[in-house]
Order: sequence, then C-alpha cells, then structure tokens
Amino acid sequence: MTLQLVQVNFKARDDSALGQFWAEVLGWSVTSEGPGVTNLEPVGFDWPDPSAVCIDLVRVPDPETVKYRVHIELATTSDAHQAELVARAKELGATPVGVDQGDVPWTMMADPEGNVFSVLEPRELYRDTGPIAAVVVDCADPRAMVRFWGEAIDWAVHELTDDRALLRSVKGVGPYLEFRRTPDDEVVWTRVHLDVMSDPVEDQAREVARLEGLGAIRADVGQGDVSWVVLADPEGNEFCVLGRG
Repeated sequence: MTLQLVQVNFKARDDSALGQFWAEVLGWSVTSEGPGVTNLEPVGFDWPDPSAVCIDLVRVPDPETVKYRVHIELATTSDAHQAELVARAKELGATPVGVDQGDVPWTMMADPEGNVFSVLEPRELYRDTGPIAAVVVDCADPRAMVRFWGEAIDWAVHELTDDRALLRSVKGVGPYLEFRRTPDDEVVWTRVHLDVMSDPVEDQAREVARLEGLGAIRADVGQGDVSWVVLADPEGNEFCVLGRG
C-alpha cells in the first residue's frame, strides 16, 4: 500500500486571499503552482510528509454549493491559546457559526468564504498533531468508511465505534482523519475534498485500480484532461488521486 492523504483541497473564489487567511491562522508558508492555485504548508516542509496534511486552494469562477462534508479542526495547547486563536481568526475575517451546539468547549467558525472549521479546546489526543488536529468527514456509517479508507491509505485505525472512527499515519505523526456519524439534516455544506497521492507518484494508475476494487467509482466534475483522477468513496465523497503535473 503506497497511498497517502497529502492535502485538503478548497475551491475558492479568491485563492490568494483565502490562502493568506489560512496561512496566518496556521502559521504556514504560502506557495503557488500558478495562477489560481495557492498551496499552504508548514515552514520548511518537504512535501509530501505524513507529519502534516497540507492545504490546496483552487480558484473557480463560482464555487458550487455541494455537500463534500469535510472540515478541519484546529488544535490548541491551552485555554489561553484557544481564546487567542479564535480572536486572531476573527480579526482575519472569520465569523462565528450560528449552529445550535449547546454548551460545548470548542468554537465553530466560518472562514471568509464560508467554509466551516472548529477551534478545539486543549485535548491530550491532539497535543502533537501540529495546528490541524483533525480532518473530519461527516458520514452515515463510520465503520463502512473505515472499511474503505482503512484499506485505501496507509493509516492506522485508532478508534472505531458506530459514531466515530479515527485514523492516523502509521508513523504516529500529523493530524487525524476522523469519520463522524452525522444525520443528513445536520451536515454542513462546504466546498472541500481530500487529495491522496501514491509514493512513488508513478504508481497512480495502479492505486486508482486498487481503489476501484475497494469500491471507489470514477467521478466527472468537469475536470477535463488533467494529471489527477477524480473518484468518489462508497458514500459519494469525491476525492482526487494526484499524479505528476
């Protein structure tokens, strides 16, 4: 198995501006693959590396509102750090999300283009993940998702219940990938999906065939002739298998 989760992909109206927001929130550096594409990664990062899941922002004329069901959660090290991060995100253009969550210790926010994220209270589980604690995928059946994603990528299962599943790199570094049971009427609509890549990248075709054998299906999102392959997992979440551009 050679497939790794390497980045979270945001469709954006203004990739540069949204990239600057997230770079300042995360304390990461900004690079660009070309007009309309902005990449974010830790300072000094040698991509790809399981110690971080990077962020890729791609400009589209009018980002469609579709149910990708993916968001990120940010880690904090103390109550003061959480309050400072929430305040900094607000200063940069984030807004609180008016979702009735009850009395919870985390803060849900939306970035300047409306993508939802959470700033978590300090948790021992996430003390060494880096600024991104987890990439969360809302789903109907966490166990079924793990049956697919546990075979799809080279990550270990750390927790598995009817309501939640947690995976992390087998090297024990970087953020978690969480599948969280969420009723359809509670799903937040976003424009975010996952990108995976084979190592070596030349194994892309072999890995795509393996994923199709696990239950993934080809998806046409109007991508045209590109170096990546768009697939959908068993619950219909689209993701890309990157190739060499």
